[in-house]
Amino acid sequence: MLRLLSLLQTHRFWTGIELSDKLEVSERTLRRDVERLRELGYPVNASRGVAGGYQLRSGTVMPPLLLDDEEAVAIAVGLRTAASGSVEGIEETSVRALTKVVQVMPPRLRRRVDALQAYTTPAAVTGPRVNAASLTVIAQACRDDERLKFDYAARGGEESARLVEPHRLVSLGRRWYLVAWDLDRVDWRTFRVDRLSDPRTTGARYRPREIPGGDAVKFVEAQIKARPTTHTLVVRVDAPKAQVKAAVRYLGGMLEAIDETSCRLTMNVDTFDWPVLILAAIGAPFEVESPSAFKDHLGAVATLFSRASGDGNESGGEG
Repeated sequence: MLRLLSLLQTHRFWTGIELSDKLEVSERTLRRDVERLRELGYPVNASRGVAGGYQLRSGTVMPPLLLDDEEAVAIAVGLRTAASGSVEGIEETSVRALTKVVQVMPPRLRRRVDALQAYTTPAAVTGPRVNAASLTVIAQACRDDERLKFDYAARGGEESARLVEPHRLVSLGRRWYLVAWDLDRVDWRTFRVDRLSDPRTTGARYRPREIPGGDAVKFVEAQIKARPTTHTLVVRVDAPKAQVKAAVRYLGGMLEAIDETSCRLTMNVDTFDWPVLILAAIGAPFEVESPSAFKDHLGAVATLFSRASGDGNESGGEG
């Protein structure tokens, strides 16, 4: 019966003959085990006839889940991450769910989860937080190919009501994005989920379209790079391209190798604060090629830190 449940949880349609063959039982035994699963709360649909079979559907209550070792560890690690992640309103729920999962785990799996937690260091979440309920509504609309309505605030602050055919949710860097076909603009669009409010399904289904390039993540990355920005920074860094690339992998900047020991970094940004952090993280000598305003900003930051360290006091001491 547990093997039967594991097969049904793939949510595909199984004919009675397929299940009987895989489980090596008679069709009578199969029907009996299906009835036992229903008594435990698993909503199993059955169809009769030559092509008849079984399929697990969504029910009104949450029945017990059957997980293999790898799935159990993945869920536990995911819940621990969610408890301190960027999804607002899910931390407490994640902790409660994690307690239930770990409680029933055998010791060998608990040790695996503890090891993963102890020897991995997640990056601090500094980006905008999104609402867990909104993510759920959007994800379900993507899964069910159902049109979605929501209110959206653009970069400039303009607000509008949108009607879209949602394609994918993408987590990139510090933000969540929705990739969707905008029915009013008649084109593909990328929406930041933290700027999106009151998402609601319409009940209207659609035939999924092919996203340009076939990859939602690459589509979002291309949209971000094409976005107009206030400043274009060009910096020569005295470090190999591979070293600099590791520090700017989430920034979307462009890197050009000058030689084996130096490279040129180009960044399109709205403010100078983030590039200062990136250059500090690289930890190598650099020269600002443009704009001069960024040089002035670096000078102000250097003065601020110099005063904090006691090296830039106004008494004329050594600097």
